[in-house]
Amino acid sequence: MTPLRSAPRDCPVCGGKLALTRLSCRECSTELSGGFETCEFCSLGADDRDVLRVFLASRGNMKDLERHLGVSYPTTRARFDALLARLGLGEKAAPDPRLQMLQQLARGEIDVDEADRRLP
Repeated sequence: MTPLRSAPRDCPVCGGKLALTRLSCRECSTELSGGFETCEFCSLGADDRDVLRVFLASRGNMKDLERHLGVSYPTTRARFDALLARLGLGEKAAPDPRLQMLQQLARGEIDVDEADRRLP
């Protein structure tokens, strides 16, 4: 059996959104054609689906997602924010104040003492 691939969301020619117009049964080869609603999660890659699955299973606990990915909190947050952006939800996600503070620290806008003072 040929491994399944994720369906593309965008047209490779013009960049427009692709429409789902044909379905087929792997068992009996029956085919249906028409206009069907697409699944916004189906076009995600395996890694993104895994991140989403772990996030949902942990009821939104970023620390659990961090442990699963084996990376730092800022990296976990950046990966999750990228996932939200791919789903078209990027603007709705509120920026994490801790991540913003770490970015300010990295840019030299605040010093370590100020960062420590801001931590809850």
